[in-house]
Amino acid sequence: MFSIHGSGTQLCDGLTRREMLRVGGISALGLNLPHLLAPRSALAGPATSGQGTAKSCIVLFLMGGPPQHSTWDPKPGAPAEVRGEFGPISTIVPGISVCELLPRTALLADRLCLIRSVSSNDNAHSSSGYYMLTGVPHAPMNSENANPGPPNDYPSLGGIVRRLESGATGLPPSVTLPHRIFNTDGSVWPGQDAGFLGRATDPWLLNAKPADADFRINELSLNADVSAGRMSERQSLLERVNSRLDEIDRSGRPRHYQRLTEQAFNLLNSTKSRQAFRLDGEPDSVRDRYGRTQFGQSTLLARRLIEAGVKLVQVNWYRGPEEPSDAPCWDSHARESQRLKTVLVPPADMAISALLEDLEARGMLDETLVVCMAEFGRTPRFNGAAGRDHWGHVYSVALAGGGIRGGMVYGASDPIGAYPKEARVAPQDLTATIFHCLGYDPHTEIRDTLDRPLPISRGEVIRPILA
Repeated sequence: MFSIHGSGTQLCDGLTRREMLRVGGISALGLNLPHLLAPRSALAGPATSGQGTAKSCIVLFLMGGPPQHSTWDPKPGAPAEVRGEFGPISTIVPGISVCELLPRTALLADRLCLIRSVSSNDNAHSSSGYYMLTGVPHAPMNSENANPGPPNDYPSLGGIVRRLESGATGLPPSVTLPHRIFNTDGSVWPGQDAGFLGRATDPWLLNAKPADADFRINELSLNADVSAGRMSERQSLLERVNSRLDEIDRSGRPRHYQRLTEQAFNLLNSTKSRQAFRLDGEPDSVRDRYGRTQFGQSTLLARRLIEAGVKLVQVNWYRGPEEPSDAPCWDSHARESQRLKTVLVPPADMAISALLEDLEARGMLDETLVVCMAEFGRTPRFNGAAGRDHWGHVYSVALAGGGIRGGMVYGASDPIGAYPKEARVAPQDLTATIFHCLGYDPHTEIRDTLDRPLPISRGEVIRPILA
């Protein structure tokens, strides 16, 4: 007989020792799933139905900060030191132009809404990134290498979605891939997890390289030393432990963790969940269309995950060891034009356009909100290293799909792309709009660990862009 003794002392996450043991039993069974299926706090408030039509959302985060002038907001009439090397091209929508480096996406402009007046007024990666991902300004602003933690621990989009959703499909409601966003010194940005909601509602982080030939998700496989028969025996043992704990603790919470264990087994045994990660099941033509880059294949994986029932997937631009330290990813402080036309805009153009076409072909675009954004834009004028520096005073965001009017531009920047000229959009307005499109009232309240009610967004829905 297996006995458990001791008090129900609560740990820092609000779990008793018995409950922690029960969750730990998932690992003892030979599964790699505790962080994926972490228990949700009982403090969660219900989602309030809004008017949105989107069932899911894919956020494409171009970390580093792309230049608005050479992507969504070209300035052909500006001086050469502002407009840069690349000119505009007409899109399929009369009167709307984008940078010439986006020819594939230009053909899909009737699906896009371009917001050209987003402004955080924050020129630091970490703090402006926090603002964009949470809709709450960092304290203090312009704080580089800011680390997660109070008071800057408002939950991210993914953290809030995981709090509000049940995750009935087996997969977590929110996923981030292929890695967290970090600065050159290795510091991880705040605003990428569930913050004050607790680790239990963090988005599932996939540290992965989907473009690699040996890509696989270890969390969906048994440990090497655990056979299927042995796992079955351990499951039986855990069921007996659960039964005994139910007798000891009449609070009802043990049954919650029994459901957690069942969810772990269901996920391991779910063909649909496992198949979502099988990129090798896609035709080569589809994989080629997205681009064989880590960003391209991560975007394809995001499409497969929402097909399998994930509510929100955030795809971060991949930062590998080959990135130059003086201009990593989209942080083009030097040699901007060369990097834009080779390793930045063409791969983004392929992935974005492929995703929109793929979703539409599968009848999913009207139910999937696609958001392409970053922490900020770039300075209007080039610096002495043929690059542009950080600029949070105005930049652009592109949206498409569920709940969004296509073929339009909202807001405008001034003639040199330095400041909003009309219809300024703050990050909190963007998060409010995303939540609205997903069917949540932005004023829905969540409760922190002190039981304080807080809104999921402090902004206002951008109603002119809604379908």
